[in-house]
Amino acid sequence: MAKAAVATVDDNKLSARLKSWPQRVKGFYNEVRNEMKKVTTPSLKDVQATTVVTIITVFIFGAFFWIVDGILGKVIDAAIGYLTGR
Repeated sequence: MAKAAVATVDDNKLSARLKSWPQRVKGFYNEVRNEMKKVTTPSLKDVQATTVVTIITVFIFGAFFWIVDGILGKVIDAAIGYLTGR
């Protein structure tokens, strides 16, 4: 008897959730529209400035990793040479 009562409560919760689904979707859609109204497009000057910063940063990191890779390569080669007796 208790299982039947629990099943009825679960069915009621499910049907209530299904019935409220259109309202929840509509509310979500309205929230998305309100947030999208707050979005602004950056100016050309802003885009150019951030692009320059990004390109410079990429070159700096590229140079850094090139140097670190060269140093680690030499260290590993020296360690292998030492361990193998060459």
